[in-house]
Amino acid sequence: MKIVPIANTIFGNEKAWGLGEMHEQSPGSRGFHRYQVITVLRDGELAEFRKDLGLASLYKGINPIAIPSLWEHTVDELFFLADQLRGQSQIDVKDFLSLESFKPA
Repeated sequence: MKIVPIANTIFGNEKAWGLGEMHEQSPGSRGFHRYQVITVLRDGELAEFRKDLGLASLYKGINPIAIPSLWEHTVDELFFLADQLRGQSQIDVKDFLSLESFKPA
């Protein structure tokens, strides 16, 4: 297993390798949180900047996000794209599967 370097700071106008959002266990086992991970270049290596977006329960029905950039987009552009995708991906699973009116036989 390779240790991925950490980027302590990022800049809005710097190019990024990609952005991902997922639910993971928070440090200290304080429950699941949604994390946003941006991969940038530091000292010739890929490094991760992680942002805690809060409790995973606040993001029910919102799928993980993976946006490859391959150095084409800036950090700010990826943030904007993630906000757009996150807003579109929210679904009410019970409504989608029509489980509200489901009555077992």
